[in-house]
Amino acid sequence: MDQLYTETQRMVRDMVHRFAESTVLPAATEIDRSDEFPAHIYRRLAEMGLFGANLPEEAGGSGFDTTALAIAMELLARASSSVGNIFALPVEAVRLLHEHGDDAQKGYISDILSGHLIPATCVSETDIGSDVANMRTRAMRNGGDYVVNGTKAWVSLGLVANLIFVFAKTDPDEGYRGISCFVVHSDNPGLRRGRKEELLGMHGLATGPLVFEDCRVPARDRLGPENAAFRMAMGNFNYGRILMAAMALGITRAAYGDALAYAKERVQFGRPIFEHQAVQFMLADMSTELAASRLMIHHACRLLDAGHHIVKEAAQLKLFTTDMAMKHVTNTLQIHGANGYSRDYRIERLFRDIKLTQIYEGANQIQRLTLPGRSPSRLELGPHWNEWPC
Repeated sequence: MDQLYTETQRMVRDMVHRFAESTVLPAATEIDRSDEFPAHIYRRLAEMGLFGANLPEEAGGSGFDTTALAIAMELLARASSSVGNIFALPVEAVRLLHEHGDDAQKGYISDILSGHLIPATCVSETDIGSDVANMRTRAMRNGGDYVVNGTKAWVSLGLVANLIFVFAKTDPDEGYRGISCFVVHSDNPGLRRGRKEELLGMHGLATGPLVFEDCRVPARDRLGPENAAFRMAMGNFNYGRILMAAMALGITRAAYGDALAYAKERVQFGRPIFEHQAVQFMLADMSTELAASRLMIHHACRLLDAGHHIVKEAAQLKLFTTDMAMKHVTNTLQIHGANGYSRDYRIERLFRDIKLTQIYEGANQIQRLTLPGRSPSRLELGPHWNEWPC
């Protein structure tokens, strides 16, 4: 397989694999059990230059292609779902700043890459998940400031972040055409953090609500033009869906390795369960769909790097890969039988973690709506957004 990757991609693969095996994997269980943000691993990711892996060199990044980024995510998530998630958030934040920030706002990039700034992005609300256009958080102009009021929910890294991207309505009557994005510092008066969410899985992400009460944000801290942030968010979601799919792939690779090893060791009816056809078929399907998922992810990466809109491809790969992952992680638990329900085996953690991949970065039901072309983002991409680009 080496000949199918570039020298840079192989270098990233080998570097991240060593780090994942030596540092991330030994910490994975403790991250899950303690539910504490692993600051030391976050700093190591920054020191390795991974937060800027896909950022151009002239912007302070490493200039790697998106395929290399997906490879890194797959390997990190294979060791720890939570660390994979922690890796994705600053990667997406610097991309947002690079594509939409002015010169002053782009100054934050170097501090995110070094790990000194921890970013978080606020889109969802308690009653507003997939229906982004109906968010209730408001940012109303008042002199040289905007006054932000509202509550954002499920903010990953929200309880440790010191640079927060907030999406809010600046023109409430215009639906998705009335949303703007703001860069807010965590010490800004009027911003307070809620309690940490007690989640089923994906522990260690310091997830919680952020409450804005007459929070004044200087107009210079608006990211991009006023009322233009919906398209900005959708573009970042498409990029994030590549990372989400690669995360699901990594988690399922871990499950497949556990399923294969357990099936060869576990003896029932006088022989290892690996020799029973029912188990062989589950493993064969798992191996095949892992390979298919990786091909879909890398194809979307190449299209993105070639400058194509990937609304369709991002929806397809996120839908296919995360549904595939949920099915096969569940099958791995089934192969483990009663042991799979025990915390003594890793599959119990993988089972709790994998479900979230079907929900965030756009629930899979929303991906099914996006594919026929009913997403509002289609209106802003032109009439040929959904054509086969090759």
